[in-house]
Amino acid sequence: GTHAMWLYYWLASGGINPFDDVRTVVVPPPQMVMNMRIGNMVGFCVGEPWNARAINDRIGFTAATSQDIWPEHPEKVLGTRRDWVEQNPNTARALVAALMDAARWIDASDDNKRETAQILAHRGWLNTKEQYLTGRMLGAYDNGIGRRWQDAHPMRFFEQGEVSYPWLSDGMWFLTQFRRWGLLKSDPDYLAVAQRINRIDVWKEAAQAVGGIAIPTQTLRSSTLIDGSVWNGADPAAYARSFAIQRIGA
Repeated sequence: GTHAMWLYYWLASGGINPFDDVRTVVVPPPQMVMNMRIGNMVGFCVGEPWNARAINDRIGFTAATSQDIWPEHPEKVLGTRRDWVEQNPNTARALVAALMDAARWIDASDDNKRETAQILAHRGWLNTKEQYLTGRMLGAYDNGIGRRWQDAHPMRFFEQGEVSYPWLSDGMWFLTQFRRWGLLKSDPDYLAVAQRINRIDVWKEAAQAVGGIAIPTQTLRSSTLIDGSVWNGADPAAYARSFAIQRIGA
């Protein structure tokens, strides 16, 4: 999962081997704060609101955000089976268009973000206090140990439509990390896999249906991560091997 990749990358950037130097376990997000409270673990990597809740409950602090690791990184996917898309092209397009429309509404104003936080806090969704969501929805961060700031790379949902654009390089990056950590035993055809899964064609059709969305002309983008490495989709096999801490061949 993405959170495992963020955790592994962050640990390795500090010289810690995530497989040899620490013990990691998988815990459902809603149970993470409680497991910290009773001493079952000393840290966790998870999406909101559980980081904010650990701070509000005074049992933890934010050591790093995922945007510290990769500014404007991708997170969360809308995924379906390929055969479903082929059998239901109009529904697939409408589904993606609806997501874009909702994302545009959320990012349209701070009031809309507050309302979204209020809805998500309900028992049927996250079952948590609204205050745990609102701050970080608005990009207002408190790390729990004295630092408060307005983040330069907060959670974005729309950003003129670009947020949901399925960059091929983003999909390829995760494959490079799977290879880096030995989760893939050989190098796949990185670009071919990304092209097959990241359905840019469906995204473009949905963007045109929604209207007013700028469609990128490229499929790869350049990103600089926390350790200074630059990922631009070029030579993914070499990129996977470029890190001092890795498990290729393990």
